[in-house]
Amino acid sequence: MTAGPEHDPFNPLRTQLRAILTTRDVGTVSALARDHVDVTGLQEVAAIGDRVRIGEAVHGEILSIDAAHCRVLTEGATAGLRLGMSVVNLGAPMIAPCEGWLGRVIDAYGAAMDGRPLPLGDIPRAIWSAPPQPTARRGLGGRLGTGLAVCDTLLPLVRGQRIGLFAGSGVGKSRLLAALATAVEADVIVIGLIGERGREVRDFIADTLGEAALPKCVIVAATSDRAALSRARAAGTMMSVAEHFRDTGRHVLVLADSITRFAEAQSELAAVAGEPFGPSGFPASMAQMVMSLAERAGPGGEGQGDITAVFSVLVAGSDMEGPVADIMRGVLDGHIVLSREIAERGRFPAIDVLASVSRALPGAATARELSLITRARHLLGAYARAELMLQSGLYVAGSDPTTDAAIAVRDDLDAFVGMESGGSVKESFERLEEVLGVKAAPAVD
Repeated sequence: MTAGPEHDPFNPLRTQLRAILTTRDVGTVSALARDHVDVTGLQEVAAIGDRVRIGEAVHGEILSIDAAHCRVLTEGATAGLRLGMSVVNLGAPMIAPCEGWLGRVIDAYGAAMDGRPLPLGDIPRAIWSAPPQPTARRGLGGRLGTGLAVCDTLLPLVRGQRIGLFAGSGVGKSRLLAALATAVEADVIVIGLIGERGREVRDFIADTLGEAALPKCVIVAATSDRAALSRARAAGTMMSVAEHFRDTGRHVLVLADSITRFAEAQSELAAVAGEPFGPSGFPASMAQMVMSLAERAGPGGEGQGDITAVFSVLVAGSDMEGPVADIMRGVLDGHIVLSREIAERGRFPAIDVLASVSRALPGAATARELSLITRARHLLGAYARAELMLQSGLYVAGSDPTTDAAIAVRDDLDAFVGMESGGSVKESFERLEEVLGVKAAPAVD
């Protein structure tokens, strides 16, 4: 039997041979600064985004070009570089994913981080690419089990959906991402760890994620000590890997942690390129880069699979109006908000249901399910409105039937939100129906 393209042992060699060029464009270093290098001789042949090699070992990326020179941001420190050093244009950065990447940890440039050789696929892919044409994409798919009762019912996740996970530090964001990685029905999982502490990368893989989920995962990591160029590029590499497996017809789950650090890295690049910053503290290009990244996820076109994505967003002091959070809320198909107050009282996941929304509704639920979702949210809202009076001892039982019903159901409903589903979506709705039907006897308008 002839080996398929993904399993042909000569694929890595073919890919490497195609990358070899008989000639290279070469420039020279004309100016040096702590955060960038100016290069002459490439301005008429290079393109923004091209990767270059300075001397023998230092790499960088072209950020801006004018008639006199190209400005290059290096991937590491500029210490040791000298005027007149040769600069070789390597062209647009590419990666070549394949089946052999499953179970592996790679960096932003598609190189292995676990000390083992990394096979290459047959078709190199650009790190930054366009999403499928909007008119060619399918609609959102069927409902996905998540292993969490609240996400199986009140905040449904469907195939091809893009949701944001908004959280401050230390409220269980990584734990929730790992729970989704182990429970969501996907053929391949691509995890982007952007700007994480080095220790956390190992802990996430070994402890939080676990060995059971790793064989179908590709982890792209750019730790906080890496240059802004690496942290920004890691997000593009993450999506390119996901697109490779999507194009083979598979369902891919992308878990990105975090888009805020990607936006911050993009801002550092913009500063070096001389781009002006707005009142928000971010350059205008940040919004376009974040939205373009998010648009690469979602349903595929004809013959393709789908990319379901969960993008985490760090919100300082639970500020949901920050620039990155505001952009992501507008471009995604829903958002889940984690509350520090809920986390501090020990409930996981610390999801604030009233502040969260899934735009897969109402299409992802039956009429009966929608009725249960509406009832649950109504009771949660009624309790939230009365909570201050309850804490102050000012509420008198019997004053309002809806508030009485909310009080009766509150503890069980809170426990339900923190419950593992332990079964199918149908079983989660049966549990919700039991909580609401048994405890919330008074009618709710």
